[in-house]
Amino acid sequence: MTATQPKLTGKLLIDTAMGNFLGDKRIRLLEAIDKLGSISQAAKAVPMSYKTAWDAVDDMNNVAPEPLVHRSTGGHHGGGTELTAFGRRLIAFYRALENESRIALEKLTHNLTQSGVADAADFQQVLRRMSMKTSARNQFAGPVTALKEGVVDVEVSIRLDPQLVLTAIVTRESAESMGLAPGKDVLAFVKASSIVLVVEDEGKEARISARNRFRGTVARIHAGPVNSEVTLDLPGGRHVLTAVITDESVKRLGLAVGLPVTAVFKAPSVFLVATD
Repeated sequence: MTATQPKLTGKLLIDTAMGNFLGDKRIRLLEAIDKLGSISQAAKAVPMSYKTAWDAVDDMNNVAPEPLVHRSTGGHHGGGTELTAFGRRLIAFYRALENESRIALEKLTHNLTQSGVADAADFQQVLRRMSMKTSARNQFAGPVTALKEGVVDVEVSIRLDPQLVLTAIVTRESAESMGLAPGKDVLAFVKASSIVLVVEDEGKEARISARNRFRGTVARIHAGPVNSEVTLDLPGGRHVLTAVITDESVKRLGLAVGLPVTAVFKAPSVFLVATD
């Protein structure tokens, strides 16, 4: 009996100007949201936790050029969810591309087998090792709008939408290697632990040296045994920002859903990746 020949298989992960963020599990989440109209029910159908589902929706809405999911207030978990027309088109695009990818992998497996160059399993291992993930909780995408060059560093301004501009500081060498220039699309990553939340007194603005100041409102608080994740809705209605602070800080600041809060973080804490 002849042993079964290994074949190339894999799950499609789209890497576009919107970021390396869209894979099979998130597509299934979007499909479930479209079918069920509920984030909690969609999370169970995938399956994934309710928090993981909302984190995924936030990530996708943050880096997509248009919202994929709309939220509505009220309900057991804070409201229902509805897929946008853009979200439905993205699903159709992904599924069509997935089918083309499957056909291409089957053809490649056949060609490798016929040529005897290498076993398909060897290539699968290489592809797995080359996969890149990031631990940064906040991911954004946008074009570079300005560069301010110093002797050692370069200050980079990235427009997330008409109301939001994010500032990063990178070395001149990094700016050159990424080919940073006005109009170039980049991905920006910010760790949740790098973000400080400030509740400002009415009529007074806190004096803080951090270059990035984003005013928003508390959308969700996910409490843990020591630290809590606090997610803010930012101006414009599309982007969110998540910070990790201690439970004690949540209580001391009196954080609650709907409370206006300012998120601040330093420009050097922003990590940039060129999308092409």
